[in-house]
Amino acid sequence: MFSKLLAAGAALLLMASSPALAQTQLKLATDSGAKGSPSGDALDRWAKLIEDGTNGEVQVDVFYQNELGSQAEVFDLFVAGDVDLMINWPITAYDERLGVLFTPYMVTSWEEAFEAYKPGGWVNTMLVGIYDDLGLKFFGPWPEGFNGVASRGKYAMTPEEASSLKIRVPAMFPMAESVQALGYQTATIDWSEVFTAIQTGVVDGDGANIIYWDYEYFRDVLDYYNQTKMQFVTGIIAMNSGSWDKLTPEQQKVVEESALTVMEEAFEQAQERDQGYIEKAKEAGMNYIEPSPEQLKEMAERVRSQVWPMMESRVGAEIMETIRANAGGL
Repeated sequence: MFSKLLAAGAALLLMASSPALAQTQLKLATDSGAKGSPSGDALDRWAKLIEDGTNGEVQVDVFYQNELGSQAEVFDLFVAGDVDLMINWPITAYDERLGVLFTPYMVTSWEEAFEAYKPGGWVNTMLVGIYDDLGLKFFGPWPEGFNGVASRGKYAMTPEEASSLKIRVPAMFPMAESVQALGYQTATIDWSEVFTAIQTGVVDGDGANIIYWDYEYFRDVLDYYNQTKMQFVTGIIAMNSGSWDKLTPEQQKVVEESALTVMEEAFEQAQERDQGYIEKAKEAGMNYIEPSPEQLKEMAERVRSQVWPMMESRVGAEIMETIRANAGGL
């Protein structure tokens, strides 16, 4: 009897220590978006899909904007493996090829964007390789929409008008270069300091964001939103490769399929959400400026001619050849 009890106890101990039954804890974070924001909701959705899909074997701790540090600090943690999963807007300091994400006037419609970024799409294929070199696994985009320039007091439709405005831009190549090509002065300011910078006149506005961010965070200090459509703005759904390798094949399948679900839902919701925030901004008193097709064509030609050659030396000739061959027509 005693030997049977010992055997049973040993079996239970073996089961408890089995990797398949052990609970795995993952950290999921974003650098932009508080709880309850669209990106915050996407974090919650991805976490729940993973936990439900693994029957609780994988638990996910969610960290929203600024809870683990600044944009650069959280990306540091992600590359180091101290954060396992992210929906983020990566800085280009680690690899300037990440500037592919911010190539101005690369796609010109929602339909083009979906075809380019979906699994197997030409942008998606480029990013898989770039992320792999960083020790990260690229799942797909978390799309938001086309961006613009928000400003206080006045807005600009020509380079001459833009020359008197200083616009905040994020630290992502070639965001500043794209705004500068339109004629604006620029200043790189951390996201947490943008409201104060606009309020105190350090800058005249915020550039390179979709209207959601300028409405939600800065509508009290901004008067205009000019939909210049320089970039198709998207977050990135990704995982640290070391963290990925620690999962079982079954768990990996759940994490990846859940990421693709979040991506597909975002494409379904983003265009409608973007239009909804345009209406909210108007109702709040912000003047929404929509350039004509002729004005957009002129802007795109100007920015492409100045920024694309600059990108070639930083992201590589092969990448730029792919962009030129596949970019949307003007």
